[in-house]
Amino acid sequence: MNRPLTIDLAAPTALPAESYAMGTSRRPDGATLTVTRASLLRNGKPWTPVMGELHYARIPESDWREELLKLKMGGLELVASYVFWIHHEETEGTFDWSGRKSLRRFAETCREVGLDFVVRVGPWCHGEVRNGGLPDWTLPLKTQTDDPMYLAKVRVLYREIAGQLVGLLWKDGGPVVGVQIENEFGGPAQHLLTLKRLAREAGLDVPLYTRTGWPELATPMPFGELLPLYGVYAEGFWDRELTSMPGNYWAGFQFSHLRTDSAIATDLLGKRAAKDAPDVARYPYLTCEIGGGMMSSYHRRIAISPEDIEATVLVKLGSGSTLPGYYMYHGGTNPEGRTTLMESQATGYWNDLPVKNYDFGAPLGAAGQVRPSYHHQRRLHLFLQDFGGALAGMPTTMPPIRPQGQGDVATLRWAVRTDGKHGFIFINNYQRGKKLPAKESVQLTLNLPGGPLTLPDAPLTIPADARLFWPFHLSLTDDLTLDWATAQPLCTLAEPDGTKTFFFAETPGVPARFCIGGSVVSLKPGRSAGWKRGNVRLALLSEAESLGVYKTVWRGREQVFLTPASLVVEGDTLRLTAENPRARTLARFEGGRFRSMPLTLERAPRPGRVSVTLAKAAGPPRPVRLGKIGRPVAEAPVDADFDEAARFTLTLPESQPAGTLLRLHYKGDVLRIYDGERLLLDDFFHGEPLDLCLDGIASRTLTVAILPLRKDAPILLPETGQSARGASPSVNRVELIVRHRARLA
Repeated sequence: MNRPLTIDLAAPTALPAESYAMGTSRRPDGATLTVTRASLLRNGKPWTPVMGELHYARIPESDWREELLKLKMGGLELVASYVFWIHHEETEGTFDWSGRKSLRRFAETCREVGLDFVVRVGPWCHGEVRNGGLPDWTLPLKTQTDDPMYLAKVRVLYREIAGQLVGLLWKDGGPVVGVQIENEFGGPAQHLLTLKRLAREAGLDVPLYTRTGWPELATPMPFGELLPLYGVYAEGFWDRELTSMPGNYWAGFQFSHLRTDSAIATDLLGKRAAKDAPDVARYPYLTCEIGGGMMSSYHRRIAISPEDIEATVLVKLGSGSTLPGYYMYHGGTNPEGRTTLMESQATGYWNDLPVKNYDFGAPLGAAGQVRPSYHHQRRLHLFLQDFGGALAGMPTTMPPIRPQGQGDVATLRWAVRTDGKHGFIFINNYQRGKKLPAKESVQLTLNLPGGPLTLPDAPLTIPADARLFWPFHLSLTDDLTLDWATAQPLCTLAEPDGTKTFFFAETPGVPARFCIGGSVVSLKPGRSAGWKRGNVRLALLSEAESLGVYKTVWRGREQVFLTPASLVVEGDTLRLTAENPRARTLARFEGGRFRSMPLTLERAPRPGRVSVTLAKAAGPPRPVRLGKIGRPVAEAPVDADFDEAARFTLTLPESQPAGTLLRLHYKGDVLRIYDGERLLLDDFFHGEPLDLCLDGIASRTLTVAILPLRKDAPILLPETGQSARGASPSVNRVELIVRHRARLA
C-alpha cells in the first residue's frame, strides 16, 4: 500500500509592515488602494484582481465599449495598455490623440464599464512595435538613459499622457490606478527612478507604480519605489531555436518560490539563470505578463492551447501570486502609420512580425472572437472573485519531494496555500509538448498546526493533463465546514431567502467527493444542487458546463448564469453572442437549480457566398534570407517578394450583418489581404484559419496574396502547418461567419 504524500504546514508568521513609495491611495469617496507584502488591499481588504492587456490603439474605438464589457464578464477588474509613443508622435512635435489613439476616451470608457486601468507609459514599451515604441526621430538620442536631451523629450511625452488623463486618476475618482515605468529594463535603477519622478512631476499621481521584475537591474533598486511584476509564457516566438519548447519553458509548468522566468525575451536578454532580487519577498507576488496566447514571428510560428494558458496561471497561483496579469488578453490590429509600425529585422530588431496582425491567439481575438481559452480562464477568475481575498493571506508551501528538473515526469507536481487552518491544494499534471503520465494512488496528508488531515478518504488517480485545485477546511457557515473536496471550487451565490450555494467543477476522471463534518458524500454533475443542509447547498457542474458559468450583478443583485455563448451584461440588459445560433441559451440559478430564461433572438440574414477566383498562379518560392542580428534567423518577405505571390480574387455578397467575419482557410507561407492597394491584414501561416472583420470595408472585391512556403524553409511550424511545406499556395475554404445575437431586457 502506498503511503500518502505528506507536507508540513504552519500558520503564517506575522511579518513587519513595509513602506512603499506609492502615490495618493484615497479616492474622493473614501475608497483606498494600498499595498502590503502579501497583496494589494482594496478598502483595507486583501484583493486578488485579474488584469489583462488590451491595446486601445490596436482596436477601433467603436468597439472599445463592447470589448471592455467582455473583459469584465471574463472576470477581469483591471485592464492594462501600453501607450506607444510612436503611435502618438510619429512626427516630432505633432501629437495624435484622435480616434482609436484617444487615450482619454479609452480611459473614460473603462470608467463607464467599471474597469480600473493600468497605464504602461514606457517610453520604451516593446509590444512588438517598431523601435519598441520609440519614434524614429528619437533614435539619434541616447535613449533609455538619463541623457538630458532624451529626458527633455520624455517630459513632453509624459505631460501629454498626463493631459489625456486629467480628472481620470484614482485620486480624482477615476479608473487609472497604476503606471508602469519603462519595460524590460536592465540598466541602472536610477533611470527608472528618474522616469518615475518625471511621471509624478507631469501629474501622474497614482496608487501603484510598477516595473517588470525582469531582467536583473545593473544596480539595485531602492526598496519600495516600484513594485516588480513578473510573467510566464508557455512558449515564445523570440527564441532562435527551431525546435518546440527550447530552454526553460518547462519551468513555467512547475510550482516554485522563484518569481523570475528566464525564458522571457531571450532574444533581447539572452539565455540566463532565473534569479530573484534579494528583497523579492518584501513585495506582493504580482504578474503582468502571463501569456494569454502568443504571436508568431516569421521564423517561429506558435499555436498556444487553452490548456497551456490555464496550466501556467494555475501554477502561478499555486506558487503564491496574488495578481494574475495577462499579455495579451485581447488581440488587435496595428494602426496606420507613415511607415510600418511593427517590429522587424529590417528595423534593427530581432524578429519579423506581421505588418498589421497582432491577434496573439488571445482569449479575445483581434476581431472580438471569443475563444475557448476565454472560458477556461473565466473559470479560474470566478474562483478569485469569491475566494481571492482569503487566498491572498495564504503563503505557499512546497512539498518535500518535488520534481528533479525537466525530465522528472513521475513526481506529482503540487503545492499548498494555507493560513494554517484553511487552504487550497494546487496540482498540475500538464506540460506543453510533453505528456505527463497519470499519477496513481494519490493521497495527501497535510500536517496542519491543529493536527493532520488526510485526503481524499481513499487513494485516487490524477489523470494525465489534469490541472486542478482542491479546498480544505472551507467554511460553509459559522458552524459547518467542508473538510475537503476533490472538485474545484468555482464561486458562491447568496440568494434572497438566505440560502448560500457553493458551485464546484468536476475534473474529468476524478470522482467528486466531499467530506462535510466528517461524512463523505459523492456527487454527480448536474444542473441542480446535489447536496443541501439547512441553508447551504453544494452544486457540481460537469467539466463542459463549468466553462459556461458567469457570475455578475443583474437587476440589483448577484446572479449566476449558465450559457455556452458569450454573455455581456449592461445595466438590466443581457446580451448573448455566438457563432452557433443554437448556443443562444441562457439559464439562471434560482431555487437550487438552473432554470431556462426566455430570450429575444435576433434574426440574422443567412450569409451569402464568397466566390474565389485564382487570378494569378504563384511564381517559384523565394530564397529565404537569414538576418544579421544576433544568431541569424529567417527573414520575412518584403513587399517586392509579393510580385511572385499567388493572387486570389474574393467577391463578397452585396451586404452582410455587422460583425461578420471573413474566415480564410489557406495554405502557404505569408498571406496578405488587400482592399485595392490598402493592406487590411496579414498572417504567417501556422495551420489555423485567419479571420477578418468586414465592418467598414465597402468594397465587394478583395485580393488575397499568398507566397509559397519552401519545403526547406528554416522556420518552426506546428504539426497543423507542416502540410504547407512545398505545396502550392491555396485558399481551401472561405466562410462568412455571422455572430448570432439574443437579448433579455
